Amino acid sequence: MTLPKLSVFLGACAVLVTVLSDQCAAEPLMEKTDLFVAGQGGYRSYRIPSLVVTPNGSLLAFCEARQTGGDWGPIEILMRRSADGGKNWSEPKKMAEIEGPHRKNPAALAMKLAGPDAVTQNNPLLIADAKTGAVHLLFCHEYMRCFYRRSDDDGQTFSKSVEITAAFEPFRRHYDWKVLATGPGHGVQLKSGRLIVPVWLSTGTGGGAHRPSVVTTLYSDDHGAKWQCGDIVAGETDPLVNPSEAEAIELADGPVLLNMRSESKQNRRAIAVSPDGAANWTRPALDDELVEPICMASLCRLSKESPDGKNRILFANPANLERAGGKAEPGKSRDRKNLTVRLSYDEAQSWPVAKTLESGPSAYSDLAVGPDGTIYCLYERSSRIDNVFAPSLTLARFNLEWLTDGKDKLSATAAVR
Repeated sequence: MTLPKLSVFLGACAVLVTVLSDQCAAEPLMEKTDLFVAGQGGYRSYRIPSLVVTPNGSLLAFCEARQTGGDWGPIEILMRRSADGGKNWSEPKKMAEIEGPHRKNPAALAMKLAGPDAVTQNNPLLIADAKTGAVHLLFCHEYMRCFYRRSDDDGQTFSKSVEITAAFEPFRRHYDWKVLATGPGHGVQLKSGRLIVPVWLSTGTGGGAHRPSVVTTLYSDDHGAKWQCGDIVAGETDPLVNPSEAEAIELADGPVLLNMRSESKQNRRAIAVSPDGAANWTRPALDDELVEPICMASLCRLSKESPDGKNRILFANPANLERAGGKAEPGKSRDRKNLTVRLSYDEAQSWPVAKTLESGPSAYSDLAVGPDGTIYCLYERSSRIDNVFAPSLTLARFNLEWLTDGKDKLSATAAVR
């Protein structure tokens, strides 16, 4: 066979393989596994999920393990790891132990939110580094110190905790914070290699010592060796009230979008965009499609520049504006239930697909995508202990066919890696 004919033959084979692959769409998949169960392991509840798929395809699931339930009580950070797509998991492992002595945040003591001996480790945040293969972990201590760890062996071991609180000090020029928190959830790596960590800060003088608050970012241009602070993204600027927990994503044409929690009277999520994830943020605007019961949400890319021409972004939060036992008021918390996964085809401009993942009590979540396009969501749901509800963490494993009722599917090379 001559070279031109061989080239034509191979091209035809490639087309045939693509066609056959597209015709053999996967069946809808939905599986759920309880990873951290309230009342087990010596902890009353498990909250604040953080989930990442490593560059090698393993899953790392982090959370806050709470002995008493409140934000300021005795809390440890645990990790479980799966090397087979979420089918089997390692035993929980403590991930945020640091040398003492430990000092309670004065903001919490002033409000009598916890005793001086309650050690609080909080807000784990993960980033998978596609450039180096590493996994970056940031976590906080007493909502006033921040630490960094790194894994270079697919999450099997992590480096010693290194304090990076100094990176937050320049924020004080613009905002005299007493409380800091990363994420929670996961950060993002840009095409340039830059690591972006959403952050919220508070003076600690209002409700739960978490209000008032502003949103900003922390970033690293050297794979976690050094961290720097970005500009303040959002504060007490109409229509926002107490903006806090945010999720970041890089848009297809390069800018970084932040999707933020706030207590706006409209009860909607807030959006801001920056060319580099650090500075020159647009004025925050509300997304009318994304209802806000006042809760953390999750944001993740499913596909980009795929052969079928579809960019896909996933979003999850409790899609509910009802309030049991009382009248719903503008800007006030609503019941955290009806955890819903949404899908956008136009870079988070609209959300035409929405499907309930958990209809009952459900709250914080974190989304991730596997190398084969499988979607994972680690989320809070309520268990009952001594006739009182306490959060557990469940991992949902599903695919695009389930989310869209078979109306959409990923081609063989569409999933983002």
